[in-house]
Parts: sequence; C-alpha cells; structure tokens
Amino acid sequence: MKPEEAAETLITGIQRIILGKREFLELLTAAILAKGHVLIEDNPGLGKTTVAKTVAKLIAGEDGNPLLFKRIQFTPDLLPYDITGVDVFDPESRSFRFIPGPVLANVVLADEINRTTPKVQSALLEVMAERQVTIGAATHYPPLPFFVIATQNPIESEGTFPLPAAQLDRFMMRLSLGYPDREAELSILEENPSETTLNELEPVLTIEDFLAAQAAAAAIFCHPSLKEAIADIVRDTRTHRSFLLGASPRAAIQLLGAVKALALVRGRDYVIDEDLTVLAAPTLAHRLKLRDPRSQGEKLIREICLARIDRIKTV
Repeated sequence: MKPEEAAETLITGIQRIILGKREFLELLTAAILAKGHVLIEDNPGLGKTTVAKTVAKLIAGEDGNPLLFKRIQFTPDLLPYDITGVDVFDPESRSFRFIPGPVLANVVLADEINRTTPKVQSALLEVMAERQVTIGAATHYPPLPFFVIATQNPIESEGTFPLPAAQLDRFMMRLSLGYPDREAELSILEENPSETTLNELEPVLTIEDFLAAQAAAAAIFCHPSLKEAIADIVRDTRTHRSFLLGASPRAAIQLLGAVKALALVRGRDYVIDEDLTVLAAPTLAHRLKLRDPRSQGEKLIREICLARIDRIKTV
C-alpha cells in the first residue's frame, strides 16, 4: 500500500465513527504520521475519547491485533507511578520486579489531563519527549508506534490544574473537534456509531504500512524558502509584543514535521504554503503565553504566518 493510500485508509476508517469532521481528521492523522502527540481541547460529549479508541482499533500491531490501547482517567488523587509503573518487591525471588504502567502502550489516552496535579502531569514529560520511562536505575520503552492523545475541557476551571508550558510544548498540535453539522448529527441520532460500529472495527492498516507512511512523511520535500518561513514565524513569536513567551526550537521542528505529514495526507510529495497556513496555529498557539489573556493567540499566529508567506511571494 502506498503511503498516501495508507493515510486515506486510516482517515476513512475513523470517519465510520467520527462523522463530518474531515479537516480535523486530516490534522490528527498528520500529527500521528509525524510521530507527534495531540491535545484535543473541547466541550464534553463531542467524541474526544472515541477518537483515540478508534485510531487504536484501526492499526494492527505485530501480532495482527489492534494496537495496545490504554486509557488513563486523570483525577486529583492520581500518583505518578499510577502512570509510569512501579518496582514491587517479590518476596519469593527476593528481588524487585517492574509492573508497567498504562503509559507503556502504543496509544495512550490521557483523559481530562488537566484534572490532576502538576506533579502527575510531569510524569508524562519523559515518555512524551524521549519515548522512555526511567524507574530507579532501569529504563523502560513503550512499544512502537507510540503516541499520546490527551483531552481537556476548556470551559471548566474548578478542580483543574492548567498544563505548564513544558508539558504543552510536548504536544505537536492542539485541536478541537467542534459540534457536528446537522446532517452528521442526524446520522448520529439514527445510529450511534460509538455504541455500535466501534465495537465491530477491525484493523485496516498493518504495522508495516503504518510505519512506512511515517517514514514517507518524514521524507516529504519542503522548499528551503518554506523552511526559512517556519524559522522566521517561530522567531517572530519571540519578539512580537503580544507574547510573553515565544515558541521553542522544538516547536519549529514539529511544525516542519507536521506540514510534511499533512502534504502526504493530502496526496502530495511536497509541501505548499497552504500547509503552513493551516498548521501554524494548531502547532504553535498552545505553546505561547499571551500578555493579554483576552487576545486570540490563533489569530495572531495566522497573521504572522500570512505575513511571512506574503514576503516569499513578493521576493
């Protein structure tokens, strides 16, 4: 299967469950193919959890079964070792043995991630950035592929702990599902796919096809002028008067990876300026700290991006 066909097959499979959200699914698939993690921020009941379950079911592991999926319900009383795992003393062998935590899976759903304390949130930092967990003197690795899909509710602040900048910077994209259109909502009422079709889903991609698509996404051509635009956009966020905290070099690397993967998802072997305008806000806005909380970070990022692209076109 060609890499672009693999991406379309995955999107088509998810669309059996998540109706009427083509653009969202393209961005989600691009993030996954770029080996990134995704933060889905939206109101309750829109299918955030269902998205993660669906993705895991559609990709086969080495044994032919769906990828290993683990869901972590974040609560205020959660402890770091509830996520990473812990060494437990075995009296029979008189030694410690490691009991892996749910983060050592292929697809990890961090549900309502902002409902636990910063100490627990930080337990995800190492595994999200380096794909490893260190417990004592031993290092443990999650299986490949590995990605985290986290969710949070943006409208409730009581009993929540905002994600620190270091944690937000680990997410390649922050996306929002939004409400379905009328036609999609009628289809949901007719036959709720998350209650019926989801349980019947079978893998549509082999692990080999999926990993080949990830490799192909990384090899997509990006013109030097567009790479320069990415560097300039990121640097502009550090000097723009509206931002207290600008984007990091990691943000630039992930933006480049994301635009390459989106080009693949949309059937091209090269990046165009539209890929950059589509992904600049989802990839950068959540990493920035605004001077005025009432400002719209996404709008400011789009303005910066369009200004840089216009300079390319006038050269």
